[in-house]
Amino acid sequence: MKQVIVMLFLSFFLVANQLSYGINNPVKNSLANREMVIKNLMIGVKSDNYGLRTSSAFLLGEFQADESVIELLGMLHKEESDDARILAALSLLKIEDARGIYAIKQAVRFDKSERVRKICEKFYHYYLEKIKS
Repeated sequence: MKQVIVMLFLSFFLVANQLSYGINNPVKNSLANREMVIKNLMIGVKSDNYGLRTSSAFLLGEFQADESVIELLGMLHKEESDDARILAALSLLKIEDARGIYAIKQAVRFDKSERVRKICEKFYHYYLEKIKS
């Protein structure tokens, strides 16, 4: 009888614990605060810290944050690093805003780096294939 009571208590405790986890789930809270996350990432894109700028740009693309297109366009045009410009182009591609796609198309012709031009060309062709299908 004592074992049955202990088992019932443990079962109740585990169920209550799982239910409380669902209420305080940090993933749900971060999704609810999407606007705040995007606002902070847009500030990160303007940082002096290279790692913060590039990781913020990448995450803005992952969030498909339309409101960050202007910051990413600035990064595509003004960044010294080829890698950072490529990352900005990738994020613009993921967002699929017309201004970003046009900037990628122009980077194919006018970017100072041959590497960036070639990768932006691949991004642009990928976008064209995607809209065809």
